[in-house]
Amino acid sequence: MTISVGDKLPDVTLVKATDAGPEKVQSSDYFKGKTVALFSVPGAFTPTCSARHLPGYVDKAEELKAKGVDEIVATAVNDAFVMGAWKAANGADAVTMLADGNGDFAEAVGLTMDGSGFGLGKRGQRWSAIVEDGVVKELNVEAPGDFSVSSAEYLLGQL
Repeated sequence: MTISVGDKLPDVTLVKATDAGPEKVQSSDYFKGKTVALFSVPGAFTPTCSARHLPGYVDKAEELKAKGVDEIVATAVNDAFVMGAWKAANGADAVTMLADGNGDFAEAVGLTMDGSGFGLGKRGQRWSAIVEDGVVKELNVEAPGDFSVSSAEYLLGQL
């Protein structure tokens, strides 16, 4: 079942991409006590994700923080090394990368997609959320192939 507004994020292990290397984190602990602008992309380095999705959050980081966001987090069904390289390649220091290498988080929130036609296998859908103390306050899931409601600009309008 797909996660909904008012639901607590599921407790799964994610891997944070850090300068010191991969660091395992539990989602229940990681999102506790803060307001997070969370967005999911089908894959790091894919066209829309790299050209529009991530850059929007980098460009709007200060505005999001001025409206009460403590942290901006990107997740994708990629490993922490890919997520770290994507962050570095895009100058995305304002965004925390949480790798969902096995797709456990995407599966637990009920927002997976089949990217087999593009050679991607099972991936997370494109979506965004405002998460307060681990609870989903806003949720925006894109229709297949779209990019609008998961953008930083859209999420900023919800704060």
